[in-house]
Amino acid sequence: MVKGFWEKIQKPIFALAPMADVTDAAFRQIIAKYGKPDVMWTEFVSCDGLCSMGKDKLLKDLWYTEAERPIVAQFFGSKPENFYRCAKLAIELGFDGIDINMGCPDRSINNQMAGADLINNPELAKMIIRETKRGAGNLPVSIKTRVGYNKENLDEWLKNLLEEKPAAITIHARTKKELSLVPARWELVARAKEIAKGTGTLILGNGDVKYLRDAQNKISQTGADGAMLGRAVFGDPWLFSGFNREKALQKFTNSETSIFIDKKSTLTLSQRLKVMLEHAELFDELFAGIKNFALMRKHFGSYVGGFPGAKELRVKLMEAENSKQVGKIVRPLL
Repeated sequence: MVKGFWEKIQKPIFALAPMADVTDAAFRQIIAKYGKPDVMWTEFVSCDGLCSMGKDKLLKDLWYTEAERPIVAQFFGSKPENFYRCAKLAIELGFDGIDINMGCPDRSINNQMAGADLINNPELAKMIIRETKRGAGNLPVSIKTRVGYNKENLDEWLKNLLEEKPAAITIHARTKKELSLVPARWELVARAKEIAKGTGTLILGNGDVKYLRDAQNKISQTGADGAMLGRAVFGDPWLFSGFNREKALQKFTNSETSIFIDKKSTLTLSQRLKVMLEHAELFDELFAGIKNFALMRKHFGSYVGGFPGAKELRVKLMEAENSKQVGKIVRPLL
């Protein structure tokens, strides 16, 4: 088993979840600057696409900076031979690790026998892991998955994955059918940790983690090696910031020394708007003419809230077509 950077990270591990059209290079750079987690993932990228004439168009989803390390490239697909080729590409691009998406519930992805659909085909899943590891050389290979497809099937599914000795497995504690419509069942993360005991594979939990103290509590309750946070980072690139590892561990025995937060980071409106504008400008710098600026709207809705006039400001921002227009709207408020 190649562990790579995973062997050096102190526990508990706090990771940023890969989210399509959210955790792109622009947002990751903002997060790396204001609140860097222990490890970051790219958005998921199609192995088939990277092995086609459309490769150049998809490479933008694999852009990263040195400040984001350790950075993991996440791929999806169903053809083992293409995972081998993409693992070679990950080495060429200088990534620290490779992650295989076996949890995406999107119908169009599942119709390709990819994402969560691999839960229904463990033999294909194992072939994909083997080919990825064969191409990965000294890069560690990890997996992000769910506890089942239409029903919970964790024991059987996880045992299949562990046979291939991945460095880490992130367990989204819901089935594909449940999407995010029901509470995540972190008792199944605890079960996953029991199943993986003695294998050397790290287990991270994912689902309904609201903030760092919540992550630590869930880790403590389940014995997991870490937690992955996703939606909690919307509008809050400071989420992972401001903690010293030693003090972070003390926090849970002395609430008065807390350096974690229980809600969105308590920054001034001016600070939030400045970083939102910086984010928009970086998005334009990287993706103008490549990605639609409308992708920034989901971020605007999260940055702007909890103060008088927030709704009116959001309405204006939703109509902005580029960062210059965002600047005209925001600067008078700074």
